[in-house]
Amino acid sequence: MNTKRLVTLSVFLSMSIVLSIVESFIPSISIPGAKLGLANIMTLVILNLYGEKDAFLIVILRIFLVGLLRGTIGAPGFFLSLSGGLIAYIMMVIFLKLKIFSTVSVSVMGSLGHSLGQILMAIIILSTPELAYYFPLLFLIAIPTGIFTGLVAKKFNDISRKSILV
Repeated sequence: MNTKRLVTLSVFLSMSIVLSIVESFIPSISIPGAKLGLANIMTLVILNLYGEKDAFLIVILRIFLVGLLRGTIGAPGFFLSLSGGLIAYIMMVIFLKLKIFSTVSVSVMGSLGHSLGQILMAIIILSTPELAYYFPLLFLIAIPTGIFTGLVAKKFNDISRKSILV
């Protein structure tokens, strides 16, 4: 990996960490687990500019570093974040590879995947399968938040392609 790529990815990682922490200060819309998913903006950008491997590395590093900064590694919230982030990443990669979906559509699928991952992990942690009934509500929230993060990521991609010679 060349120095420019390493530095650029490090900046993107730090941006995703900051976005994740900033988002934690935004009051929730009174629906537990519902968030904008600001850090996924950077995941989408890295997927589009650098590819799957670098995006995966950034997702994992962000989740673990934010867990370290918050002191939540090993706590239920950490595992919810990890499962949501991984399934969101997998969904985004799958739909990006199909090459028929826009950045916004890929973002919505990532948002849905994040909700699914969190619900599945919550069911495992709490041994409460009834939490699956909560998914339709998160599904409804995931669509507009996915559209928002997708639009921001698309704009960021456009700017990045012009200013960062990948």
